[in-house]
Amino acid sequence: MKIHNPFRVALLATLGVGVGLLIIGSVQNLSTILLYVGTALFLSLGLDPVVSFLERRGLPRWAAVLVTILAVLGVFTGIIFMVVPIIVSQIGQLVFQIEQLLQPGRWNEIVAQVQTWVSQTLPWLKIDDVWASIQRWFTTLDVGSISTMIGNSLLTGAGAVAAGLGGAFIVLILTIYFTASTPSLKSAVYQLVPASKRARFIELSEKITDSVGYYVMGQVSLGVINGVLSAIFLSIINAPFPAVLAVVAFFFSLIPLVGTLTGSTIIVLTCLLPGLGSPTAALIALIYYLVYMQIEAYVISPRIMNRAVSVPGSVVVISALAGGALLNLLGALIAIPVAASILIIYREVVIPRQNER
Repeated sequence: MKIHNPFRVALLATLGVGVGLLIIGSVQNLSTILLYVGTALFLSLGLDPVVSFLERRGLPRWAAVLVTILAVLGVFTGIIFMVVPIIVSQIGQLVFQIEQLLQPGRWNEIVAQVQTWVSQTLPWLKIDDVWASIQRWFTTLDVGSISTMIGNSLLTGAGAVAAGLGGAFIVLILTIYFTASTPSLKSAVYQLVPASKRARFIELSEKITDSVGYYVMGQVSLGVINGVLSAIFLSIINAPFPAVLAVVAFFFSLIPLVGTLTGSTIIVLTCLLPGLGSPTAALIALIYYLVYMQIEAYVISPRIMNRAVSVPGSVVVISALAGGALLNLLGALIAIPVAASILIIYREVVIPRQNER
């Protein structure tokens, strides 16, 4: 190919690369805002089936949206007023127990108990020499720098919590707006499609949005079941901080695949804290969550999720891992409905076209 004007071609190529870099930089700078918008859209699609259900019962759109939003806000407000005081009280108890655990006398008592147990169980181990080595290593540590590092970590954690609360408030406002304006947003998108293909596009879009909404509702249902059962069970076995651990079980159950396992591990380890739990309570909790995870995986989750999305198990695993690697927690949450949407397009569009050829 003969280039008649190399300067013009080079200039256009340079401008194209510059525009591409500008777009990439803008996306990176707006990543947090895009994350908020994506989360709000995801949640609004989860509330849309509830709004549609109320509309089918005769309520106008604005009333259905208002009732749904007020119900969600009321539930979360009730949870906050019921749970937060208990959580604050139990966290205060946890901090007090940790402070007591760090007292020199208490620490020496625990060390003596460990030394006695090791001496009786492992008589061949020279526990005195091992403990002397640990003490020598401890004396070489720079306590001042460690204290500074801990203080900086606490400040960073407090800043992260404040930023998270601010982000949650932004997501809440955007969710309310998107839920109220879902029909107009859909209509604006539909107008971009040629009229000859619009009906088919609307049909597929409605199936995709319905699958996303039902998936969100199903995942929240799993979290509620795990949270309520955990609160009852942990109270029965006198586990430490049952309210806090029930909230942990609820939120971790919202994460597909590994959420319930991670939350259960945290709960079992909490039951092993010295002075708070006991090995017996931890063992009972371990057995309970092993049984519960089997019931959830083979009974509860299939019954709930089969009505929401129909995705093969292998696709669920691969999509959740890929989504988590790309967008962390949000990616893991939206990966399964995205996979379901791709499968809908594959079944409704790709396969029929291939069969027509």
